[in-house]
Amino acid sequence: MSRSGIPARRRPHRPLTAGAVVAATVLALLSAGPAAAAAPPAGAQPVVTRAALDPALVAGRGADVDFVEQEAENARTNGEVIGPDRSAYTLPAEASGRRAVRLTPGEYVEFVLPSAANAITVRYSIPDAPRGGGITAPLGVAVNGRHLRSMTLTSQYSWLYNQYPFSNDPQAGLLHPDWWITECSCVPSATTPYPTISTPFRPTHFYDEQRLLLGRTYRAGDRVRLTAPAGSTAAWTVIDLLDSELVGPPRVRLLAANVLAFGADPTGRRDSAGALDRAIAFARRAHLKVYIPPGTYQVNRHIIVDDVTIEGAGSWYTVIKGREVALATPAPDGSVHTGVGFYGRDAADGGSRNVHLSGFAIEGDVRERIDTDQVNAIGGAMSDSTIDGLYLHHTKVGLWFDGPMRNVRVTNNIVVDQIADALNFHTGVTDSLVAHNFVRNTGDDGLAMWSETTANARNTFDHNTVQSPTLANGIAIYGGTDNTVSHNLIADPVREGSGIHVGSRFGAEPFTGRLGITNNTTARAGTYELNWNIGLGAIWIFALDRSIDASIEVVGDAYLDNTYNAIMLVSDWPVKDLYSITNVRFRDIRVDGTGTSVVSARSAGSASFANVDARNVGAVGVNNCGSFHFTPAGSEFTLTDLGGNDGGWLAPWLLPNTITCDDRPPVSPPPPPAQW
Repeated sequence: MSRSGIPARRRPHRPLTAGAVVAATVLALLSAGPAAAAAPPAGAQPVVTRAALDPALVAGRGADVDFVEQEAENARTNGEVIGPDRSAYTLPAEASGRRAVRLTPGEYVEFVLPSAANAITVRYSIPDAPRGGGITAPLGVAVNGRHLRSMTLTSQYSWLYNQYPFSNDPQAGLLHPDWWITECSCVPSATTPYPTISTPFRPTHFYDEQRLLLGRTYRAGDRVRLTAPAGSTAAWTVIDLLDSELVGPPRVRLLAANVLAFGADPTGRRDSAGALDRAIAFARRAHLKVYIPPGTYQVNRHIIVDDVTIEGAGSWYTVIKGREVALATPAPDGSVHTGVGFYGRDAADGGSRNVHLSGFAIEGDVRERIDTDQVNAIGGAMSDSTIDGLYLHHTKVGLWFDGPMRNVRVTNNIVVDQIADALNFHTGVTDSLVAHNFVRNTGDDGLAMWSETTANARNTFDHNTVQSPTLANGIAIYGGTDNTVSHNLIADPVREGSGIHVGSRFGAEPFTGRLGITNNTTARAGTYELNWNIGLGAIWIFALDRSIDASIEVVGDAYLDNTYNAIMLVSDWPVKDLYSITNVRFRDIRVDGTGTSVVSARSAGSASFANVDARNVGAVGVNNCGSFHFTPAGSEFTLTDLGGNDGGWLAPWLLPNTITCDDRPPVSPPPPPAQW
């Protein structure tokens, strides 16, 4: 694996249990809801949400952002409300809140502005081209009945198919016919006759988003109408949500190395990479900052940064945009492409330090997942550095840091529509902070700490919002020492992941010291694990490579509207007699709604529970399989009741280790969450 790569992490494996595997069934939860909701009256008040929830339910959790969110299903429309649905490979499942509005040509959805705004972001989906590669289609934008302009939507950066690492070809056969797949409960290449595999196989990553400055400020109560025009090239247009924002004026920095003075082209017609290099070199000699004024600057390679401050006029005004470029020969790290990105020096070369990036957007051109490629918006090693106020779009990973490195602060950024992670602290990142970042529509973990080779230590993920990762987890911690996950809001993971994941896997160093998971909220989490054919928990602790025995304290979390379990502790079947999970403490937790259990234990080990309150529980409170030996002494997993566990979920008869194993319990969709 290269230093930049994401591992071949989705290789399917045999199911978790030894029993026969049933054919895969994709659950359409909450299907009792209407296919289409009645449109609100013309004078209806705007419905403002956060992660499709009443903001009161998530107060104090997640990122502070400058925009307000409005879900399309709550707006006035003559289109069709699709969903709710949590089935993988469906448009509603990848929508925020698991619902959206489908427009055919001539139909509209209309939002009422809740506050003054001069900019909008539209999250949408349109069809792929029949043979892949995407199409473009118009979307009309009108305010108060007056046409303002047309947006050009594209599906060139969405619609992936098939098995990891995915394909852009909807008609492609299996990428790995020698892998076990749930669809046939078989290894196709070892099956006679070869099973019929329908195409497109496992379509995913349907959505994209686009920003638009409106040209003037509109007032609260003004009506923004989005219309799929008659004759559109798209047979349908799905609108998920509208974010509206009052963007301030461009920031001006007079005493700085202005990139225009070094030949940068703000029209984007000429490549500006060399001009940025010259401005950076001059700024370092003159002890000045680099300033990038409003404009779109073409950059098709990495800009190497060390001991420099680079400021834009604001992420709505300064855009660094580049093509993905094929390399004539692979780079030493395995990359076969390069593209736009700001990179610190390699850690092996000493890394960079004192790098400060703020106030601009990076628009990439990544349409496929090649894990060895260094086509991330921010990369390399940057100690004693800050990344603040960036908008990162259409790259492989927003920020992939290869340590060892220390003391980086990543704050107030928006990272959306990535092929893989939004951020990954990879290998020996220490004493660093990730706070108040907004993440949506990643193709892998939203935020991750991966302690491969060298442990990450003393890092904090705090007050971030992660929405709709199409694969894997909202926040994932793979090994490390004394790390903290606090005050985050995670919503709508789609498949093979959880809201919060603690994993001994991917070759990570062991967990040591204390892992603190504090005051987080998850919504509609706990997804379907495709390879095991079971549901996961909103928080998922997984012992695969070794036992997990560090001090893990989960305090003050809220797990809302869980698709399956709220809490899952599991080891993989081949290692279930080798590894265990111990020393986990849950305290002051609220669980509002589970499709199945509050706790699912599928490992040897133990955990304690204090003041864990649960309501609207869909199955037995504890689904305790232990390590599947079903001994006369009970399960190999022990639960300790430390008191105050309300809601009847932790009944005395379940303690300490009653076997209550239901391998795949039926799902009872819970009611929507409400104030406790």
